[in-house]
Amino acid sequence: MPVFRADLHVHTVLSPCGDMEQSPRAVVKAAKNKGITLLGIADHNASENVPACVEAARRAGSVTVIPAVEVASVEEVHILGLFPNPADLGAMQGKIHQRLGDDKNVPEKFGYQVIVDHRDNVLGFNDRFLLAATDMDVDTAVRYIREYGGFAVAAHVDRPAFSMTSQLGFVPPAPTFDAIEVSRFADPGEYVDLGYAVIRSSDAHLPGEVGAAYTELELEEPTYDELIMALRGEGGRKVVGYSPTIKVMA
Repeated sequence: MPVFRADLHVHTVLSPCGDMEQSPRAVVKAAKNKGITLLGIADHNASENVPACVEAARRAGSVTVIPAVEVASVEEVHILGLFPNPADLGAMQGKIHQRLGDDKNVPEKFGYQVIVDHRDNVLGFNDRFLLAATDMDVDTAVRYIREYGGFAVAAHVDRPAFSMTSQLGFVPPAPTFDAIEVSRFADPGEYVDLGYAVIRSSDAHLPGEVGAAYTELELEEPTYDELIMALRGEGGRKVVGYSPTIKVMA
């Protein structure tokens, strides 16, 4: 069975912390150049740029976009929702918008939240403050992700901010989430005893960061259904490796 690389946590210009060069075509090109076949587009509390990335990937070939979103819980824990199609993601997006609050973004302070098409033309701006936390607790956010057909991943659990570890002090054992994610700085082997599939992603905010961290999976073909089978260890599909861990100097 062939091995594919997946980077399932990548931002675009819609995220206020995303670089202004992080357009759909730039993200897809960077993924293709790094040998990333499965690319998760996961902006903060928003998903308007997912369709553009899907179309950019279709035109470029060799890259499959996984529709996704990075939800911020009321505890300020970040949770990835991976979805089979933009329509299911859109249902989750509606719930996020209901629970996000009405604070407005201040682009001069936090960055612009740009909505673009697959040719990188600017269509408009999301004026809500997307870096804010929703009023959903972790369990509620996970429940909605699953209810709308998605797969819930505890994001960057090794990080000292916006993670289960930093905000709540621990990562609960399965099945609180469907999988957990670590950064390029963590050893995935340190988390396997929790009973989850472990992925590694780049959390890229710049084109040069796309594919800096990835997960290797044995799949029949690079699709959402095959990805989820691998993360569940079903049908011979499985996680087989990761990009090298980057050691942090003491």
